[in-house]
Amino acid sequence: MNRNDASHAVLSDAEELGHEGRAGHEDHAMLKLWLRMLASTTQIEAEIRRRLRERFGISLARFDYMAQLYRYKDGLKMRVLSRYLMVTGGNVTGLTDELEREGVVARAPSPDDRRAWIVSLTPTGRTAFEAMATEHEQWILEMFSGLDMKTVKQMHSQLGLLRVHVMRGDGASEEARA
Repeated sequence: MNRNDASHAVLSDAEELGHEGRAGHEDHAMLKLWLRMLASTTQIEAEIRRRLRERFGISLARFDYMAQLYRYKDGLKMRVLSRYLMVTGGNVTGLTDELEREGVVARAPSPDDRRAWIVSLTPTGRTAFEAMATEHEQWILEMFSGLDMKTVKQMHSQLGLLRVHVMRGDGASEEARA
Protein backbone atom coordinates (compact mmCIF):
# COMPACT_ATOMS: atom_id res chain seq x y z
CA MET A 1 0.00 0.00 0.00
CA ASN A 2 2.17 2.78 -1.24
CA ARG A 3 1.68 5.75 -3.44
CA ASN A 4 3.15 3.81 -6.37
CA ASP A 5 0.28 1.32 -6.57
CA ALA A 6 -1.49 1.39 -9.93
CA SER A 7 -4.88 2.44 -8.60
CA HIS A 8 -3.41 5.37 -6.68
CA ALA A 9 -1.68 6.63 -9.81
CA VAL A 10 -4.86 6.38 -11.92
CA LEU A 11 -6.97 8.08 -9.24
CA SER A 12 -4.40 10.82 -8.81
CA ASP A 13 -4.17 11.46 -12.57
CA ALA A 14 -7.97 11.71 -12.73
CA GLU A 15 -8.00 14.05 -9.72
CA GLU A 16 -10.26 11.54 -7.94
CA LEU A 17 -8.19 10.71 -4.84
CA GLY A 18 -10.80 12.14 -2.51
CA HIS A 19 -10.16 11.09 1.08
CA GLU A 20 -7.04 9.19 0.00
CA GLY A 21 -5.40 12.52 -0.78
CA ARG A 22 -5.01 13.02 2.98
CA ALA A 23 -2.54 10.14 3.35
CA GLY A 24 1.19 10.64 3.12
CA HIS A 25 4.05 8.24 2.37
CA GLU A 26 4.84 7.89 6.06
CA ASP A 27 1.27 7.14 7.19
CA HIS A 28 0.42 3.74 8.61
CA ALA A 29 -1.04 1.15 6.21
CA MET A 30 -4.22 0.96 8.31
CA LEU A 31 -4.79 4.70 7.97
CA LYS A 32 -4.34 4.41 4.21
CA LEU A 33 -6.79 1.50 4.13
CA TRP A 34 -9.35 3.50 6.14
CA LEU A 35 -9.06 6.45 3.76
CA ARG A 36 -9.36 4.18 0.70
CA MET A 37 -12.47 2.51 2.17
CA LEU A 38 -13.98 5.89 2.97
CA ALA A 39 -13.18 7.24 -0.50
CA SER A 40 -14.62 4.12 -2.17
CA THR A 41 -17.83 4.27 -0.16
CA THR A 42 -18.23 7.99 -0.77
CA GLN A 43 -17.64 7.57 -4.51
CA ILE A 44 -20.09 4.67 -4.87
CA GLU A 45 -22.73 6.41 -2.76
CA ALA A 46 -22.44 9.60 -4.81
CA GLU A 47 -22.92 7.63 -8.02
CA ILE A 48 -25.95 5.78 -6.61
CA ARG A 49 -27.44 9.11 -5.44
CA ARG A 50 -26.88 10.62 -8.88
CA ARG A 51 -28.46 7.69 -10.70
CA LEU A 52 -31.48 7.49 -8.38
CA ARG A 53 -32.09 11.22 -8.78
CA GLU A 54 -31.57 11.16 -12.55
CA ARG A 55 -33.50 7.97 -13.31
CA PHE A 56 -36.29 8.04 -10.71
CA GLY A 57 -36.30 11.55 -9.21
CA ILE A 58 -35.79 10.07 -5.74
CA SER A 59 -33.24 10.58 -2.99
CA LEU A 60 -31.11 7.81 -1.51
CA ALA A 61 -32.83 8.40 1.85
CA ARG A 62 -36.23 7.67 0.29
CA PHE A 63 -34.87 4.63 -1.54
CA ASP A 64 -33.37 3.24 1.70
CA TYR A 65 -36.63 3.92 3.55
CA MET A 66 -38.62 2.05 0.91
CA ALA A 67 -36.06 -0.79 0.84
CA GLN A 68 -36.55 -1.40 4.56
CA LEU A 69 -40.33 -1.41 4.26
CA TYR A 70 -40.21 -3.68 1.20
CA ARG A 71 -38.65 -6.42 3.35
CA TYR A 72 -41.59 -6.28 5.77
CA LYS A 73 -44.88 -6.69 3.91
CA ASP A 74 -46.86 -6.13 7.13
CA GLY A 75 -44.92 -2.94 7.81
CA LEU A 76 -42.72 -1.74 10.65
CA LYS A 77 -43.19 0.40 13.68
CA MET A 78 -41.73 3.81 12.96
CA ARG A 79 -39.33 3.42 15.90
CA VAL A 80 -37.95 0.16 14.43
CA LEU A 81 -37.71 1.72 10.97
CA SER A 82 -35.75 4.61 12.50
CA ARG A 83 -33.32 2.16 14.11
CA TYR A 84 -32.85 0.18 10.87
CA LEU A 85 -32.16 3.37 8.93
CA MET A 86 -29.90 4.71 11.72
CA VAL A 87 -31.66 8.09 11.69
CA THR A 88 -33.72 10.02 14.20
CA GLY A 89 -37.42 9.52 14.67
CA GLY A 90 -37.94 13.03 13.33
CA ASN A 91 -36.29 12.09 10.04
CA VAL A 92 -38.54 9.05 9.70
CA THR A 93 -41.63 11.10 10.53
CA GLY A 94 -40.74 13.68 7.88
CA LEU A 95 -40.14 11.06 5.20
CA THR A 96 -43.30 9.19 6.21
CA ASP A 97 -45.37 12.36 5.92
CA GLU A 98 -44.01 13.07 2.43
CA LEU A 99 -44.33 9.52 1.15
CA GLU A 100 -47.80 9.13 2.62
CA ARG A 101 -48.95 12.28 0.76
CA GLU A 102 -47.54 10.76 -2.44
CA GLY A 103 -49.42 7.49 -1.87
CA VAL A 104 -46.24 5.43 -1.53
CA VAL A 105 -46.70 4.44 2.14
CA ALA A 106 -49.62 4.01 4.51
CA ARG A 107 -49.61 4.56 8.26
CA ALA A 108 -51.83 2.62 10.68
CA PRO A 109 -52.03 2.50 14.47
CA SER A 110 -50.16 -0.39 16.08
CA PRO A 111 -52.55 -3.00 17.47
CA ASP A 112 -50.32 -3.68 20.48
CA ASP A 113 -49.03 -0.17 21.31
CA ARG A 114 -51.39 2.81 21.27
CA ARG A 115 -48.45 5.22 21.00
CA ALA A 116 -46.90 3.57 17.93
CA TRP A 117 -47.63 3.65 14.21
CA ILE A 118 -47.02 0.88 11.68
CA VAL A 119 -45.81 2.06 8.27
CA SER A 120 -46.01 -0.09 5.15
CA LEU A 121 -45.62 0.33 1.42
CA THR A 122 -48.81 0.70 -0.57
CA PRO A 123 -49.22 -1.44 -3.71
CA THR A 124 -48.11 1.63 -5.69
CA GLY A 125 -45.06 1.98 -3.45
CA ARG A 126 -44.15 -1.70 -3.80
CA THR A 127 -44.37 -1.55 -7.59
CA ALA A 128 -42.29 1.63 -7.75
CA PHE A 129 -39.67 0.20 -5.40
CA GLU A 130 -39.38 -3.05 -7.36
CA ALA A 131 -38.55 -1.10 -10.52
CA MET A 132 -35.94 0.97 -8.70
CA ALA A 133 -34.45 -2.03 -6.89
CA THR A 134 -33.97 -3.94 -10.14
CA GLU A 135 -31.95 -1.11 -11.64
CA HIS A 136 -30.12 -0.42 -8.37
CA GLU A 137 -28.94 -4.04 -8.25
CA GLN A 138 -27.62 -3.77 -11.82
CA TRP A 139 -25.73 -0.58 -10.91
CA ILE A 140 -24.06 -2.33 -7.98
CA LEU A 141 -23.13 -5.33 -10.14
CA GLU A 142 -21.68 -2.95 -12.73
CA MET A 143 -19.66 -0.97 -10.20
CA PHE A 144 -18.22 -4.07 -8.55
CA SER A 145 -17.62 -5.97 -11.80
CA GLY A 146 -13.91 -5.14 -11.65
CA LEU A 147 -13.55 -7.55 -8.72
CA ASP A 148 -13.58 -11.33 -9.09
CA MET A 149 -15.99 -13.32 -6.91
CA LYS A 150 -13.22 -14.71 -4.69
CA THR A 151 -12.09 -11.16 -3.87
CA VAL A 152 -15.68 -10.05 -3.20
CA LYS A 153 -16.20 -12.92 -0.75
CA GLN A 154 -12.87 -12.25 0.98
CA MET A 155 -13.55 -8.54 1.31
CA HIS A 156 -17.05 -9.23 2.66
CA SER A 157 -15.67 -11.63 5.24
CA GLN A 158 -12.80 -9.38 6.28
CA LEU A 159 -15.01 -6.30 6.59
CA GLY A 160 -17.42 -8.36 8.70
CA LEU A 161 -14.57 -9.21 11.05
CA LEU A 162 -13.58 -5.56 11.19
CA ARG A 163 -17.13 -4.51 12.07
CA VAL A 164 -17.33 -7.10 14.86
CA HIS A 165 -13.96 -5.95 16.19
CA VAL A 166 -15.05 -2.31 16.21
CA MET A 167 -18.47 -3.13 17.68
CA ARG A 168 -16.89 -5.00 20.58
CA GLY A 169 -14.50 -2.15 21.19
CA ASP A 170 -11.53 -4.49 20.86
CA GLY A 171 -9.51 -1.70 19.32
CA ALA A 172 -10.46 0.98 21.83
CA SER A 173 -7.97 2.15 24.39
CA GLU A 174 -8.56 1.43 28.04
CA GLU A 175 -9.17 5.14 28.67
CA ALA A 176 -11.87 5.29 26.01
CA ARG A 177 -13.70 2.32 27.51
CA ALA A 178 -13.55 3.63 31.10
